[in-house]
Amino acid sequence: MKQKRTLIVMAVAVITAGVAAYGVYSAIQRMPVREVEIAGVPVVVAAEGIPVGARLTSDQLRVVAWPSRNQVPGAFSNPKDLVDRGTIATIAENEPITAYKVAGPEAGAGLPPIIPAGMRAISVRVNEVVGVAGFVVPGTRVDVIVSVDDPGAGNGAEPMARTVISNVLVLTAGTRYDRQPANGDEEPQRASVVTLAVLPEDGERIALASVQGTLSLALRNPVDADPTQTLGIKLAMLMRGPGAQPVLEQRENRVVAVRRRAPAPVVPVVAPAVYRVETIRAAKRADEVVR
Repeated sequence: MKQKRTLIVMAVAVITAGVAAYGVYSAIQRMPVREVEIAGVPVVVAAEGIPVGARLTSDQLRVVAWPSRNQVPGAFSNPKDLVDRGTIATIAENEPITAYKVAGPEAGAGLPPIIPAGMRAISVRVNEVVGVAGFVVPGTRVDVIVSVDDPGAGNGAEPMARTVISNVLVLTAGTRYDRQPANGDEEPQRASVVTLAVLPEDGERIALASVQGTLSLALRNPVDADPTQTLGIKLAMLMRGPGAQPVLEQRENRVVAVRRRAPAPVVPVVAPAVYRVETIRAAKRADEVVR
């Protein structure tokens, strides 16, 4: 009897708690939604993805309300201020368009606006091998290597290769200005001409190297900004055999390849031959050492 009474009390308690929870839930559902108005300012954003070098049109722009307490530096509020201006950086959909990603009102579109100030654009003819099998695409960085058959007129003249410019920015590959990844990975793109952004004196080096020898491009890691420092290699050094294999080392939160020179061979020291000569002077006998 006592056990039955306990079960009845527990059942009543559970039913009462369920009815109360349902009542609270229904009351909350009937409460009006309170919308908090946030002060905003008009900001022009991209209505679609816009590549580098494109000329902006009104169809690619739209105005949205942006929170005024988190304003975007360099943003525009009127789409008319952006129409017919060229882009110097890739702009994603719904991204605010700022003055840092568009060229000046009179700069136009295409390649000229994306050339950094103080630099020049120079194009070199490449093939699939020179272009690193199509992986030299806009935005990557390369080293320019020249190979010449006769670098000098002296007696020691012989074929030679050397890096003439390092860490060069690729502006275009063929007619493309921006990278278009496929499935999240960069796919190779065939291009017969690659345009590089170089300093004026580096442009002179490339122009002379393209006439006197054969150019090759060496693709770099984008986070590796250290200049390439080599003395070049001649045919005689090349035929001596392979150099030391690089070793990967952890330096400043990145992996760096370091070439360790093989230790110099130990040359055994050969002691000079020692001869003993027996001499007899008068009645004295003596041994002398002759080296």
